[in-house]
Amino acid sequence: MLVNKASIQAAFVSLKTIFNNAFAAAPTTWAKIAMKVPSTTGQNDYAWLSNFPKMRQWIGAKHVKNLSAAKYSIVNDDFEATVEVDRNHIEDDQLGIYQPQAKMAGFSSAQLPDEIVYGAVNGGFTSLCHDGQYFFDTDHPVGEKLVSNKGTAPLSVASKAAAMAGYGKARAAMKQFKDDEGRSLNINPNVLLVGPAMEDTARALLTEAKFDDKSANIYRNTAELVVDGRIESDTAWYLLDTTKPVMPFVYQERKAPVFVQQTNPEADDVFNQRKYKFGAEARGAAGYGFWQLAFGSTGTGSL
Repeated sequence: MLVNKASIQAAFVSLKTIFNNAFAAAPTTWAKIAMKVPSTTGQNDYAWLSNFPKMRQWIGAKHVKNLSAAKYSIVNDDFEATVEVDRNHIEDDQLGIYQPQAKMAGFSSAQLPDEIVYGAVNGGFTSLCHDGQYFFDTDHPVGEKLVSNKGTAPLSVASKAAAMAGYGKARAAMKQFKDDEGRSLNINPNVLLVGPAMEDTARALLTEAKFDDKSANIYRNTAELVVDGRIESDTAWYLLDTTKPVMPFVYQERKAPVFVQQTNPEADDVFNQRKYKFGAEARGAAGYGFWQLAFGSTGTGSL
């Protein structure tokens, strides 16, 4: 094959098609637990999270809620995946050997939001959210009170009492969350998120008719199960409310993953090393929405 700008461009169009097809077919789960927030700068400010918006009766002058002095910003990161193509392979019409790499670049690009969102989930016990507390913590300030969305109880199907002490207690706590004026936030936990180690227990809790001790399972069908291998803990579990316009986690997208290529035959890499390049680039980050929409348990405590 004659190697010139036209032939190089045609070769990379083929690889881009493979990339795009793999991107479109890749499974993802991040949208089940996170909201996508567009970003147009290097970082986004989420001071608005200091107020959980809720309508109130309008009597007299409007009640204006000021934003908290606490600052919470999410800074965008850069991501890339790059593959080198030997010029000889273009000359010898052997670009087929790069198809698996183009597929993996597309697959990985589609799953980038999962990677960074589940990174935020894993860091929820040690990373700060908008109120200056850890996202999962025992002392979130609400008015004059301190409220917990963190537990240590394991997820269990051993008995009704064991299930109530963990999963049931978390559901009850979330349903009782109030705003700083004492009004119910009407939280509706509907997603149970776990890693592979907890999948069987979580599935049994949500689908089996009876607990291990043969008592009736009162939590059957109370939530959707989401399992992801990127959850690092073998014991932690998370209960989420994803029914609201704002989600518990944030996927901040500055630049969606795109296929990029270097096809200039005069480039130094080509002249010195016979190497062209293709791959993917993206910019974005993940963080936390309203902590009231999530409850996390380390699963390391006793019942």
